[in-house]
Amino acid sequence: MTRVIDGTENEDPGGRLARAADAVRWEARSVGRAARAALRGPGRERDLLVQSLKAALAALLAWLVAQVWLGDPMALMAPWVALVLVQATVYSSLVQGARQFAAICIGALVASGAQAVTDDTTGAIALSVPVLVLLSNWPRFGDQGIYAATTAVFTIATGTVSAEAVGHRLGQAALGAAIGVAVNALVLPPVHLRDVRENLAALAREAGEVLYAVAEDLREGDWDAQTAANRLSAAKRLQDRLDSLRSARGWSRESLRLTSGLLRKLHRAPAEALPSQDEDERFGRITGHVTALTRSLAVAADEERSPAAPDPEVLRSYGKLLELLGDSCRAEADRLLGEEGTADPLLDERTDAAMRDLHTRLQEGLRAEAGQGAARTAVLGTLVLQAENLWADLDPDARGR
Repeated sequence: MTRVIDGTENEDPGGRLARAADAVRWEARSVGRAARAALRGPGRERDLLVQSLKAALAALLAWLVAQVWLGDPMALMAPWVALVLVQATVYSSLVQGARQFAAICIGALVASGAQAVTDDTTGAIALSVPVLVLLSNWPRFGDQGIYAATTAVFTIATGTVSAEAVGHRLGQAALGAAIGVAVNALVLPPVHLRDVRENLAALAREAGEVLYAVAEDLREGDWDAQTAANRLSAAKRLQDRLDSLRSARGWSRESLRLTSGLLRKLHRAPAEALPSQDEDERFGRITGHVTALTRSLAVAADEERSPAAPDPEVLRSYGKLLELLGDSCRAEADRLLGEEGTADPLLDERTDAAMRDLHTRLQEGLRAEAGQGAARTAVLGTLVLQAENLWADLDPDARGR
């Protein structure tokens, strides 16, 4: 039963509880899937598990060194710093460590100065924290600036603001930073090569899926403005995958910094497994060709923009050509993932012959369309040119055959 108050309906609490229970079950299933993926084999889930365990190990080691070995009764700063400095790459650990240590030094010094001026805990916090929170937004600090303010609060709250206490705390921070960076660099150093390969393969496969979908529409004659718009939207989403590829490439380059030689050998993914950056550029061009191709087909299907669409029979031949190009994209994806037994169709003689036959038929259709007006010629000529560009990037040897 629902109640109406002020013109609005209050939902039955049972419905809210049911949705909350569904959300909990969904989250539990997500956790279960992630756990199974981490146990099944290498992947993002296992990388996250390893990184989390390394952070816990760094904090534990810092605590043991500071509290047990050195006998520090306030060994809090060392494990705190060590925990947050186990970053996604060794390079970022060093950069973040430098930023965090600088923020901690500034926070401790400002807190000590505020305590000396006010001689009061509340007054020192009121004097130092606003300045430090504002300073934490300085871009040079990155996302580590907030540690200046938190260090100040911690320093003032403990009542230890003498020069000796401040120096002691900074020493603990330096110890934690050294342990965090060392653990990250020496224990399974993070080298992010898999993401580049996976994103390249996914980009090739998704480009092939777009070409398959367009080819099926053209073969069945199911091509109108709405269908064309949907395929164009799917092609544009390839740009998101291309952006992910570029981001993964940046992470890979950063993860290889400071992890050469012996450190890199400790990781299961060797540096030579990283695909060439030329592959990124090639698949970037392929993505552009697929998007331009679907855009031209969308223009051809729009009666307000194209006065004469190409002949349906010619479009069906074009669909067969796109299907072969989609096969090539799938073969590229398999090659990138190292899956044996799947040859590139464009290198197969029979497929190459079929491709050339279709290309010849399209050229004949282009000549036939030329006698029926410039509009038909322009649309079909654009489609043929874009297919040729796509073929050339999928199979560079095709240019010379």
